Parts: sequence; C-alpha cells; structure tokens
Amino acid sequence: MTDFNKNRHALYKLTYHLVVITKYRHPCITETMMKRLKEITNELFKKWDCQLIEMNSEADHIHLLFDAPPQIQLSKVINSYKTVTSRLIRKEFSKHLKKFYWKPYFWSQSYMVLSTGGATVEVIKKYIEEQGKKEKS
Repeated sequence: MTDFNKNRHALYKLTYHLVVITKYRHPCITETMMKRLKEITNELFKKWDCQLIEMNSEADHIHLLFDAPPQIQLSKVINSYKTVTSRLIRKEFSKHLKKFYWKPYFWSQSYMVLSTGGATVEVIKKYIEEQGKKEKS
C-alpha cells in the first residue's frame, strides 16, 4: 500500500517529476554546482512542505522527483525555485558562468513537469468505470 501524506483535511500522494534546463542548453552544470543545487533544493523544499525524493543532472539540465502538498500552487513553486536557485548559483559560481552567459541568466524560461503515480491512466480510468457496477448486478 502507498504511504500517504496527510494534513488537517486530506490524505494525499502528489509526486512530480520536474526537468529544468539551462539557458540556451549551455553545458555549465558542474559536480560542485550540482552539490550546491541539492543543498539549496533541500532547504527550499522543506520551507515549502515539499519532500525531495531524488535529484540528478547532466551538464545542461536537472531532474527532480518530489512530493508536494495539495495546497501549493505548482507553477509558483517551480518559478520560485528557478528564481532562487538561479540567483544563488549565479552569485556563487559567477566566475565559471561568465564563460557561458554575458547577462544574468542560468535557467531557461521553460520547464517540464509530469505528475507521477503507481497506476497508469488506463488503470485508473477502468477503476472509475467499474465503480457501482457490482451494486447494480
């Protein structure tokens, strides 16, 4: 059985896969930078009552898998995340990033977010379709 999170009014399990790419897909993320991004991410997600499950990167993008409570507005959390991490990373790694950006850039404006779950849409659809059929028989 799935471990659900709970608050005063709900049981929930909302897990998301977020991909954020660097501006112009420049391959500028180093191991040291990724280590710092993980620290920042953990701090921010705790503040927002989100839980980081997994995080990894390649030189031009990062992947985050995280749980979030239902009361957050996902787009605002993502945009805040990108703004804060960009500001801190640009400040702490300015010398390295000068080779890639002449303006104060780090992340692309776009991102990809997917909801995840233990069941496929088809399984859930079939489950909903079957509701009430046993009682009618």
